[in-house]
Amino acid sequence: MQDRHDWDCDLLRYNMRRPFLREQSIWAIWLYRRGRSLDGRPAGFGKKWRMSLYWLMFRLIETVTGVSLPKSASIGPGLRIWHFGGIFVHPDAKIGANCTLRQGNTIGNRHVDGPVPVLGDNVELGAYAQILGGITIGNNCRIGAMSVVLHDMPDGSTAVGAPARIIMAPVTNEH
Repeated sequence: MQDRHDWDCDLLRYNMRRPFLREQSIWAIWLYRRGRSLDGRPAGFGKKWRMSLYWLMFRLIETVTGVSLPKSASIGPGLRIWHFGGIFVHPDAKIGANCTLRQGNTIGNRHVDGPVPVLGDNVELGAYAQILGGITIGNNCRIGAMSVVLHDMPDGSTAVGAPARIIMAPVTNEH
């Protein structure tokens, strides 16, 4: 039932009628959610057949849209992808709720078998932003277009550049 809730939250972020006809990125999100729900099914011929169909569709949608959302990644509800194409998420990555991705984003490791990023809730990535390595991006962060983030970001911060530097730190109520 969680998968259905997550999918409903994804659809709300698209805020339009018939998103399947207008936004190809929703195809990849739908398939990601279907793949996650398949993992919870009992073993047997039905699951094996559905998994075969899933992998065929995964490769087809990945090729057509340029969006790779492997079902082993952990992605919270409300994912929104603007301007699909060239989006790659590492199979072990964690992405929080209500995050926004744009074209050319990579969320992955820096070297083979290296650690992968964890993104908090409400994170927004600009076009071609790269999030690499075992880093944590806090909640409500913004990452500018073409930025390469290699270090942790605290909640509410904004980063730009290659390598990225924080240009707007979170506001604190210290006296």
